[in-house]
Amino acid sequence: MYNIQSFSSLVELNNADLSQTAGTLINGLRLLVDSQWYICGNLVLNEGENPHKAINSSPDDLDYRVLLKAALLLARDKVSQPITLTVGFPNTTYKVFKSKAISALARTHEIAYDASVFSAGGNEMAKIEVSSVNVVPEIVGCTIALRRGIDKAQGKFFVLSCGFGTFESVLSTEEGIIEQTMVSAHGMRYAVDIVLQELRKVYYLEFKSAHLMEDAFQKGYVVLNRRKIDLKELRKYAIETYYNEIISPCLRNIITDSNLMKTNTIYVCGGGINYSELKECFANEFKDIAELVFVDEPEYLAVKGYALNSLRKTGGAKDTALGIDIGNLSTRVAFVS
Repeated sequence: MYNIQSFSSLVELNNADLSQTAGTLINGLRLLVDSQWYICGNLVLNEGENPHKAINSSPDDLDYRVLLKAALLLARDKVSQPITLTVGFPNTTYKVFKSKAISALARTHEIAYDASVFSAGGNEMAKIEVSSVNVVPEIVGCTIALRRGIDKAQGKFFVLSCGFGTFESVLSTEEGIIEQTMVSAHGMRYAVDIVLQELRKVYYLEFKSAHLMEDAFQKGYVVLNRRKIDLKELRKYAIETYYNEIISPCLRNIITDSNLMKTNTIYVCGGGINYSELKECFANEFKDIAELVFVDEPEYLAVKGYALNSLRKTGGAKDTALGIDIGNLSTRVAFVS
């Protein structure tokens, strides 16, 4: 039902000759923005020296603009123009960024890119027309995917989303969402930072950031001073600390006795749910009082909702509907097939 492409949200200024460095566009994203060349995605993981991305960046920010252009470039051959686009932001920044996103995205985008990185081409230009832009809170994107996607969720239910930058919650009903149950708090970066702090007590980590450390966090080990350091126990401690200090206190004000009388179904999504340690924390707190549903491919739920929202806006025209999720860790582009 969905065609989803995903790449790292990290970006970096780069003026090197990278001809024939990658085999495909998604692995060779090099774009000209503000008269400077930037690499992003998988290319920056291989060629970058200090890749970065601001947490919950604004549509005005450089990294957001680079990643948006990269996402639209990937979509060029998958959808017809003009495009109907849906994007999202955390609830804390949604109202501030909504008008900025609409004015910045609803236009014809001229995207200069370096095709020599992945082909025999050179510097090329793509024009992509976005005629309509819809902006929704990320957690609302998740509820759209649950109700209109393959799950076909009905009635009332809680949605909890744990991403790298933000943890969010909402109680969804068939009439809409209950605003007072929408909260935003620190995401999985909180746990990654705990690991970084512990490692810095013993090792020199050079310029390692939370974004760069996240890969080691996923793998459960890191190589430092030519030594393989097992992170599994430290990761377990960090995730449990994060859950107890951030998530659980938030949920006490949301999953209350009165709200549990309305529904005891809880959908849990977001990339953080790929960690078994975090799933165990949710299970330990709610297994006796609620029906926990851990969503398949939890990191893609929001962008699926964006694509479905665009599909609704087009009146069912799949070929012009597009969803883009510029996440703090990964950027995802979704089409409804």
